[in-house]
Amino acid sequence: MTTQNERYIPALGYHWLTSLYDPVVQLTTRESTFKPALIAQANLQAGERVLDLACGTATLTLLAKRAQPAAEVHGVDGDSNILKIAADKAQREGLTIQLQQGLANALPYADSHFDRAMSSLFFHHLTRETKRAAFAELHRVLKPNGELHVADWGQAHNSLMRVAFFGIQLLDGFVTTADNVRGLLPTLMLEAGFVDVCETERYSTVFGTMSLYRARKSA
Repeated sequence: MTTQNERYIPALGYHWLTSLYDPVVQLTTRESTFKPALIAQANLQAGERVLDLACGTATLTLLAKRAQPAAEVHGVDGDSNILKIAADKAQREGLTIQLQQGLANALPYADSHFDRAMSSLFFHHLTRETKRAAFAELHRVLKPNGELHVADWGQAHNSLMRVAFFGIQLLDGFVTTADNVRGLLPTLMLEAGFVDVCETERYSTVFGTMSLYRARKSA
């Protein structure tokens, strides 16, 4: 999911790898730990409208729906192929979620539409310009006091995690991942207008430090 002026980057970098996305993420990122932690952090409430940005195969989207069945959960992604996988997963699990194709810098939703927004393993794919545009769009579509919850590669908290992260940088590019490893995602959230921005948790993985972030749109 990128701007219209950038080359679209599918899951794992290549369309032919999309079918392998779920097992690769499960094996390399401690997904079964950090995604439930992100859902718990979001503390979804009945009746809330929730957005999963760059939902991919909807693993996080479906976790959100299971955690709070009375919430209206939406997933948006730029890849029509991966959205088909997401729709199939939702159907198999008997869960109702709203899936839509759209780009991070031009979200297909009205202003102040969501109570919560989430995203996982997405921002390290984007240039700094597109990160800024995506955070600005998230700020726009959230209601006043709405919250943003993000899981992504963060600043390495020791030398081993920094070395491990070179694998991600070789796969996804040094330019797009530089802001993550320098710990700049909170700064970019602040620039977009978010308040109470903080890193809430860190996890060591085979590819580096996975960080959780929380931010809020002011009233």
